[in-house]
Formats: sequence, structure tokens, C-alpha cells
Amino acid sequence: MAATHETAEDLGPAELAAWRGMLRAQASLLHDMDAELTAAHGLALRSYEVLLYLEDAPRYRLRMSDLSHSVLLSASGVSRLVDRLERGGLVRRERVSEDGRGYWAVLTTRGESKFREARATHLAGVRRLFLRHFAGDDLTRLADYWERVLPGATKPVEPAVDDGDCA
Repeated sequence: MAATHETAEDLGPAELAAWRGMLRAQASLLHDMDAELTAAHGLALRSYEVLLYLEDAPRYRLRMSDLSHSVLLSASGVSRLVDRLERGGLVRRERVSEDGRGYWAVLTTRGESKFREARATHLAGVRRLFLRHFAGDDLTRLADYWERVLPGATKPVEPAVDDGDCA
């Protein structure tokens, strides 16, 4: 039996509302948070995310491939973003000496300072724009829903093993 091709018309009202709501809420939240960080710190939300993941990583560094998975960008997209952050002195690249094929993205002292300056703005935005709409049990259920959609979605991305060897 051939699979049927489903279209948007096949979605019921509740299904369509849930899907549209998720898309619109995400787009609005990202837009508003990006505008706040840019206005207050000259730092786009995607750039803040890179600094966040690097600040949380062992030795403040991640392989570029791990970073692209963390911020949900293609390898070329994260490379261009890291290029901009490098020009601003917030990140530097170091060759991975173990295999010589890849690069680490490394948080600089200036990048760490910029991240710390922007952190309060970011966290206040997360609370004001998103979290305040939910109570404790709601947040637990919401996290469970994300796990249903994408197992592992609520867990931190595990970086490649960092054996301490650095070029």
C-alpha cells in the first residue's frame, strides 16, 4: 500500500494550532532575545550561544564540529560565526593536535568578559519572555514534551574528549 502524502489541510485544528504556536513562539522569542542582547551588548543571540557553550566546556574550548551541533548551525555557518567572533577578539581557533584535521574554538579572556556582561540580560530575557508563563510542574511537563519530540533535546551536548593536548 502506498503511503499517503499529508498536507497542512490534513492537520486538525488542535494539531495546526500546536504546530503554528510552537513556530511563532520560537521565532518571536529568538527575535526579541536577539534584539535585547544586540542593543545592550552588541552581541547577537547566536554569538552569545557560542560563548555560552565555550564558557561551559572543559578548558573553554570545543571542536568546531561539536560547536556546530550545539548551536544548531551547519559546519560552514558556525565557521562564519566563529570568524566574526575571532575578528572581535572573543574566540580564537587552535588546531587539534591529536589528529591535525580539525580546530578547537577557544573562548578568549575578552570573550569570557563579554559573555559575563551579557549573561544577566540573557537570563532576565529568558525569565521574562518565556519562563514566567509556566509554573514548576508546567516546566517539568514541557521538558518532557521536548524529550518526546527529540530525545536528548533537554540534555547538554557532550563535547569530544579533551585530553588536554593543545597546539
